[in-house]
Amino acid sequence: RAGAEPQDASSELTAWFERADAPALEHDHRGVARRLPALVLGDTKPAMIALSAAAALLLLLSCINVASLLLVRGLGRVPEIAVRTALGASRRQIVGQLLIESTVLAIAGGVIGAGLAAAAVQGFMRFAPTSVPRVDEIRVNGSMLLVATGISMVATLVSALAPALVASRAQLHAVLRTGARQSTSGRRFSVVREALVAGQVALAVVVLSLAGLLSKSLMKLERVDLAFAPGPIVVAELAISAEWPGDTPTQVALLNRLIARVAELPQVVAVTPVLTVPFDAAGGIYGRLGVPGETPDQVARSPMLDLQVVAPDYFRTLGVAIRQGHGFSSVDIAGAPPVVIVSESAARYYWPSGDAIGKQLTMGPGAGQQFTVIGVARDTRYRDLRATRPTVYFPIAQSFFPVVPLTLLIRATHSQAGLVAVLRRAITTEPGVGLASAVPFGALLAEPLALPRLNVVLLSSFGGAAVLLAGIGMFGVIAATVRQRTREFGIRMALGATSTDMRRLVTFRSMAIAVVGIGLGLCGALVSGRLVGALLFEVRPTDALTLGLTSAVILGVAALASIAPAQASARIDPAIALRADV
Repeated sequence: RAGAEPQDASSELTAWFERADAPALEHDHRGVARRLPALVLGDTKPAMIALSAAAALLLLLSCINVASLLLVRGLGRVPEIAVRTALGASRRQIVGQLLIESTVLAIAGGVIGAGLAAAAVQGFMRFAPTSVPRVDEIRVNGSMLLVATGISMVATLVSALAPALVASRAQLHAVLRTGARQSTSGRRFSVVREALVAGQVALAVVVLSLAGLLSKSLMKLERVDLAFAPGPIVVAELAISAEWPGDTPTQVALLNRLIARVAELPQVVAVTPVLTVPFDAAGGIYGRLGVPGETPDQVARSPMLDLQVVAPDYFRTLGVAIRQGHGFSSVDIAGAPPVVIVSESAARYYWPSGDAIGKQLTMGPGAGQQFTVIGVARDTRYRDLRATRPTVYFPIAQSFFPVVPLTLLIRATHSQAGLVAVLRRAITTEPGVGLASAVPFGALLAEPLALPRLNVVLLSSFGGAAVLLAGIGMFGVIAATVRQRTREFGIRMALGATSTDMRRLVTFRSMAIAVVGIGLGLCGALVSGRLVGALLFEVRPTDALTLGLTSAVILGVAALASIAPAQASARIDPAIALRADV
């Protein structure tokens, strides 16, 4: 009732539910404001864990990428470092110089990253669902930049310290006697570089596979069978003045008059009142029903059912199929034998081996009130997009609930132009009644899909960045390897190797590193898939297709990253390579 005090309405409803002769029901009026944030946070917590893990993996991948490139750069500067050592520079001074150079690079990258972060937050705000608590408070602030700066400095030290120490340990006499090729082509350094690249590939596989699993889950969720025909449905919320009498018969009569007016509109195919809007998992009325002869303890162990108060046109308006029996009719009124319609899952629970039509359900203490089942309806995803719920439908004319449906589901013609204006005029003809809101069904369907879509966008962004970093790292290391093995490749070509042999050698080496990284990454993906298990819908964390496509993408990136170095190895002139020092 518009204008009524929420606390008063809640107290009135709670008092009715707590009466000794009232059915065992649970309603959301008292707890929905408290439960809704918990429900939202319960949905977002697995996503936050998965996204935080992906961000940590992306940071680790970046550190490995930087360490790998700095190692290549440092090994290439070994002759320079040897000369500095010969001129009196200490190892501490050399390491300090290399760390300072790396810190300058980190600061430059941090400034660019802060700008990208501000832009990313703006993009996030466009995709973020409004149901996420305090989403409007998300922004780039000083504390966030301070934390990011600290992480960047630690990442710089971790990434740059090991390459600096390796480069500073070059043997002075060996470098000055044999040149850079002797000091930089050792097998140990090659193994370290290739291991770093394999680590990058493994982390990219983990992040990309998580993004793939969520993407496939979202596609299935978007195509899920709702078990009813949404089509051109408009959800209209009514507002009734507080001056209206609060007794149920008066409000039911008012509702019937409004439905009759709305049904006469030319754009309306069917109309029905409902207690809750679609996909409102927190709202509505729930209760436990029993069968004759069950004890209170047995009833208490039965599942919590979704209790719906509907009109005879409910099933036609939504397009819900009646599997057995028939729907409600005009004879199901007050004073007639109480009847209900149950969903398929509820029928299977109470009568697993028999026909539910004509059977009895009880509600309330002791023997309680008895209802005869006249129909079995298909299970729907009206409340929860991810799962069907066992439901019991009561005819509105026999309703004993102290609440009256004030939401109308209106199935319109394909042309909905001007429907809201006409609907508003039809409703406001009744004094004290107004149209609070009118939204298409698609807008309600978008709400439970908003958070999964946001998760996919964020994790896919992380996955794309991870693949890009892995590709850059592989290209840099393979290109440096070709440059450092120039003399070796010249000797091979002088002994008869062709350009094709050189390209094949480099490409195969690159693919071998990628295969090792993919193997490690798939193992990590199988473990990390548990992080997103709560976010998946009809997709297993071990989905072979997703993992296979991820592996194929990484192999493709590795092949692209090796093209330029392979071409460079094929263009080596043996005569020049044999005279070169590097």
